[in-house]
Amino acid sequence: MPLTVSLLGTIDYQEALHLQERLLKLRQQGTINDVLLLLEHPPTLTLGLKADGSNIIAPQEALKARGVQVFKVNRGGDVTYHGPGQIVGYPILDLKGFGRDVPGYFRRIEETFIQLMQKEYGIQAGRNAKYPGVWVGDDKITAIGCSLKRWVTMHGFAFNVNTDLDHFQWIHPCGISDKGVTSLHKIVGCPQNLAVVHEQVIKYFCAAFDVEPQIIDTETLFQMAG
Repeated sequence: MPLTVSLLGTIDYQEALHLQERLLKLRQQGTINDVLLLLEHPPTLTLGLKADGSNIIAPQEALKARGVQVFKVNRGGDVTYHGPGQIVGYPILDLKGFGRDVPGYFRRIEETFIQLMQKEYGIQAGRNAKYPGVWVGDDKITAIGCSLKRWVTMHGFAFNVNTDLDHFQWIHPCGISDKGVTSLHKIVGCPQNLAVVHEQVIKYFCAAFDVEPQIIDTETLFQMAG
């Protein structure tokens, strides 16, 4: 099964959201294949449908002074941080091709990063029975938050690679105040080549979903999205 993959570089959150919405409609219509967008955002906070605004603990004035944007979005989960050095993935997948299995969809995303970190870095990552995402001990390294419309997915995952972990002090990540966050940089002890890690994400995502990547450039992607 083919998967269209595009690496967008750094893109504003609002622009990426509009792009997802256009691709979602096209996927619902069956006019495009499944898509995976990989990108980075400027420092951004997003609040899911049931988010508690009090989980943003930094004053609004301080966030505004740093140019941090805040968005309310239609995914599950609470508050999430996005920023430079983090690989954000937005799969636009029709789950009718994956057995209409929503829990299985989450497990496949989690398995992507569990396998990536084990096989490429020797890092023992795993799941937490209470919270979605991928964890190294009590520290989350990959956040997951999705929405589903007519069986097509939106939003996705955020994998901390070279992320500035101090920025997580602005929030209670995913509404969790008693656990930490980590990054590949922190665990390995040095900054990572994002281009290499992007290739690893594509490899292990495709293995987890049993799909074949077809890489397209951003110009082709935006032409496709209309």
